[in-house]
Amino acid sequence: MLKPLFAALLAALALAAPLAGSAQTRPAGPRWTLVVHGGAGVIERARMSPERDRAYRAAMNAALDRGSAVLARGGSSLDAIEAVIEGMEDDPLFNAGRGAVFTASGTNELDASIMDGATLKAGAVAGVTTVRYPIALARAVMDRSPHVMLIGEGAETFAATQNLERVPPAFFFTERRWQDLERVMGERGQPMPARPAGAPPAPAGPRAAVEDVTHRFGTVGVVAVDTRGNVAAGTSTGGTTGKRWGRVGDAPIIGAGTYASNRSCAVSATGTGEYFIRLTVAREVCALVEHRGMALQQAADEVVQRRLREIGGDGGIIAVTPDGTPAWSFNTSGMYRARANAAGERLVAIYADER
Repeated sequence: MLKPLFAALLAALALAAPLAGSAQTRPAGPRWTLVVHGGAGVIERARMSPERDRAYRAAMNAALDRGSAVLARGGSSLDAIEAVIEGMEDDPLFNAGRGAVFTASGTNELDASIMDGATLKAGAVAGVTTVRYPIALARAVMDRSPHVMLIGEGAETFAATQNLERVPPAFFFTERRWQDLERVMGERGQPMPARPAGAPPAPAGPRAAVEDVTHRFGTVGVVAVDTRGNVAAGTSTGGTTGKRWGRVGDAPIIGAGTYASNRSCAVSATGTGEYFIRLTVAREVCALVEHRGMALQQAADEVVQRRLREIGGDGGIIAVTPDGTPAWSFNTSGMYRARANAAGERLVAIYADER
């Protein structure tokens, strides 16, 4: 008697199983997630004009558009990152490429890195001065050289072999960043370098007030997961205003400013690079996810809000896991940030109180 009842029960469960499974396990289709930052620092509404606020939001939306277009057509997370960052390197709003800050000697020295979470391959460059898109050079180092990092003259020589676009140093000149340098050198009591050759003449009349003079961290960065579930991260920067002695921050250092692994997450950082290097911030966030089983947001906050603060560091990070979970965390009053995904969700924010 029990056997027929048991058989009937199994049959009923078999009939019901497809219905239950169809509601819970139906393939969701290709999924991707993109997260972008444009730097962190003292970014406050009271110091930001409505025009500048709108300009940054438009730039972050444009960044999302470029990356989303790549990912939506099935492109790789690496290709999306390169597309997003190249656009930001061309935008004078950001401290990368054409908007890079000046060194104490009046030059622009550019750093960038990129990492593939599927293979753990990475490429980085530091101190380049004539490559229009440093992120493209970092990608070339990763894909077409046996090395991870190239610097200065050697990186420039390699760029020439790769037919990457080169520009004269004056291409990177912006009046806004030059005035930032004047202010910093004045505060230090140090002499200003000569205006760079090829730069436009100094503007006549009174100078316009610089609105975000304490926004020091204009580094740009992107993390993404593509429809194949592969994560990647990339970061690009001009460094810090008035930097000396060939200073290099965390942006081109794999594990500090950039890290990606399909076993955990992808991270791009922005902030006072010396502290991010000491903590290997990007790798530490991923390690907490992989080895401690922390949720991504919990890991990000643990590193940025607690460990980084404890040693006096400031800045922030963006991150994403292979399942598309995004996160960001910053301990400054603002960070230019944005995210989008295949479901059509989209957010652009600047100030700390925006959710």
